[in-house]
Amino acid sequence: MARVLGWLGALVALAAVLAVIAGGGVLYVFYRYGGDLPDYQQLGDYEPPTVTRVHAGDGRLLAEYAVQKRVFVPVEAMPKRVVDAFLAAEDQHFYSHFGIDLRGVVRAAISNAANLWRGNRRPVGASTITQQVAKNFLLSNELSIERKIREAILAVRIERALSKHRILELYLNEIYLGYGSYGVAAAALNYFDRSLDELTLEEAAYLAALPKAPSNYHPIYRHGAAVGRRDWVIGRMVDERFITPEAGAAARLRPLLVRRRGGYDAAAADYFAEDVRRELVKRFGERGLYEGGLSVRTTLDSRLQDIARRALRQGLIAYDRRHGWRGPLARFVDMADWRQRLAAYQPPLAMGEWLPALVLSLSQQSAEIGFADGRGGLIPLAELKWARAWRAGQRLGPEIRHPSDVLAIGDLVAVTAVDPVRPIHALHQIPEVDGGIIAMDPHTGRVLAMVGGYQFADSQYNRATQALRQPGSAFKPIVYAAALENGFTPSSLILDAPFVIDQGPGLGKWKPANYTRKFYGPSTLRLGIEKSRNLMTVRLAQFIGMDSVVDMARRFGVVNRMPARLSMALGAGESTLMRMVAAYAMLVNGGKRIVPSLIDRVQDRRGRTIFRHDDRPCDGCVATAWRGQSAPLIADGRATIVDSSIAYQLVSILQGVVERGTGRRVSAVGKPLGGKTGTTNDSKDTWFIGFSPDLAAGVFVGFDRPRSLGRSETGSSVAAPIFRDFMAAALADQPAIPFRIPSGVRLVRVNATTGLLARAGDSNVILEAFRPGTEPTSSGLVLDGSGAALTIGEAPLEGTDGLY
Repeated sequence: MARVLGWLGALVALAAVLAVIAGGGVLYVFYRYGGDLPDYQQLGDYEPPTVTRVHAGDGRLLAEYAVQKRVFVPVEAMPKRVVDAFLAAEDQHFYSHFGIDLRGVVRAAISNAANLWRGNRRPVGASTITQQVAKNFLLSNELSIERKIREAILAVRIERALSKHRILELYLNEIYLGYGSYGVAAAALNYFDRSLDELTLEEAAYLAALPKAPSNYHPIYRHGAAVGRRDWVIGRMVDERFITPEAGAAARLRPLLVRRRGGYDAAAADYFAEDVRRELVKRFGERGLYEGGLSVRTTLDSRLQDIARRALRQGLIAYDRRHGWRGPLARFVDMADWRQRLAAYQPPLAMGEWLPALVLSLSQQSAEIGFADGRGGLIPLAELKWARAWRAGQRLGPEIRHPSDVLAIGDLVAVTAVDPVRPIHALHQIPEVDGGIIAMDPHTGRVLAMVGGYQFADSQYNRATQALRQPGSAFKPIVYAAALENGFTPSSLILDAPFVIDQGPGLGKWKPANYTRKFYGPSTLRLGIEKSRNLMTVRLAQFIGMDSVVDMARRFGVVNRMPARLSMALGAGESTLMRMVAAYAMLVNGGKRIVPSLIDRVQDRRGRTIFRHDDRPCDGCVATAWRGQSAPLIADGRATIVDSSIAYQLVSILQGVVERGTGRRVSAVGKPLGGKTGTTNDSKDTWFIGFSPDLAAGVFVGFDRPRSLGRSETGSSVAAPIFRDFMAAALADQPAIPFRIPSGVRLVRVNATTGLLARAGDSNVILEAFRPGTEPTSSGLVLDGSGAALTIGEAPLEGTDGLY
């Protein structure tokens, strides 16, 4: 008995010694490897880099910006089946261990010993989810005992600092699952084109099968292994009683089908999205954009964007075809192996959906073409008639009578099919000219559509917002707004006659002229805009003073810094399409200031609004429920640019431009519209800016390196048709809403030619808008604001040398 007790005492003593040694070993390990570990407490506030998503106003996805394509989802918002699948596959004891799963460690040790005995040296891991968080966030992927020890120490510390839910949230949003997917939400989209709550049981199980080695379970290239691993996860879910055996058996029978994520382009809004990206970087920085997980709701109207893009492209192509054929994309001198060479050809990005084809032979009535895939086709003579050669001196060559007048064997050309049954094709060429179009809500400044060029992939230069060009006659409404504010009326008479001014020593004399090179004598102010009379505009600007014009241009935001020179009255200063459209929008909205905006609202990754363009206070806008209460009234905080009566007078005049003036092409829309053409010297820049009562839009067309568009090309022939086509489609389902008349405006029947009160028998009678006290009198005189008879130009003006 004594001997037994002695042995027991010895064993207890040995156990105590071993415990002390083990404890000392643990303390040494913690001292040796735990002293310089990363700060794990930072995980408490850590937010993984997530994708910023930009949406159109209707919710369609426009663009995504990210360093890692991750969509952050709080763990409490994740479906239970997704969480259960990962717990079953990766860490079934997650909610019971302290960071290290001792049972898993013992099991892994036994498995590794058995594998080593069989000659399999590949180790089996026992990392918990907490350990994986420690490795992914704070350590490297180095395979070493030292890294595993550091990982275990960090896991214990993390468990003491963070809740289980927070650890699981970090893991499920950070882990890489292949296909460029960071986090389970991104993987659900990239593998199955579904949100997390739409995943089926077998799809959730497949995602949970990926953390160990996504490439080993590729759903296409290693389909068998992928299905086997998925079924193993389903089995683990049955074992852990997360699902019933019947549900598991049914899930195993279903095929593994991958649905790759489709495109998200909302009406090809690349220029718009890029301007939004720049604004977000400016406001939130590069890191905020690419890692912040922002949700951005923009002002874009996808329908109008599609219409704008189509109208601009068709207008640029129409102009380009009017100016003839510039030749093929390339020419194959040697026709040997042409099909292989055609297949290797990289077409310009601007070709879009047009196809490259090679001219194989020519006949009297058509050109035979071939494609790289072996198909053939014909380009009939009728589809070549437009392609007259462009001669020096800006003129077209002779009419096309034979396909050989345009094409030669071996020419590589761009074509599209025009007949759904027969292989008939049309000939195309990429326009050299470019331009932009913008549509805007005139009451808020929200940009509803923006196209900055023919092809974004070819040139990211945005001609709608970045191109500083001369607006030409599109600037004239600013001059006339200043005149109306200085006492003029739409019926005031201004002399249309020669005008000369001495520009100073060595600069010669400036002699502006009308586009027609004619003079029309005394004409109404309205007619000066409707017919775009340069001489009347310059004479008017000199009379009221260029300081008034400069001030008006500044108030409307057209030009930042404009010298007080008379040439500026004809649009010689530089502006952008965005600024011009905003200025016209301020006219049709009653003279209220607006600021063009692309972004309505920005939310952070947790849904908190961190930016809102409309910052007006709204008492009563937030309610728990609607119980019949009236909608809250929101104060109009917009500043007044010009009096609403003056704004309406210009709207009425610009409506006359469409009905009787240089914008008559636009009247084909058949709805109340106003606007103004713009053409600069030598037709280098062409514009049309206009509006309906609730939609402002503008078009600019010109070469990026300014040169003449052609002797007969103007804003009326180049830009106005694009505006017309846009408005016709944009307003197709809208009623014909008349322009709103503010209180205090008097509508008087006048003779449109003389500006006098209409008399019996007058044929050219219109309703003219007057401010109270400025309307024509029965005496037949057209009065200014002081009641004095007014015809500008009847007496010599200072600096004009007596020439008018």
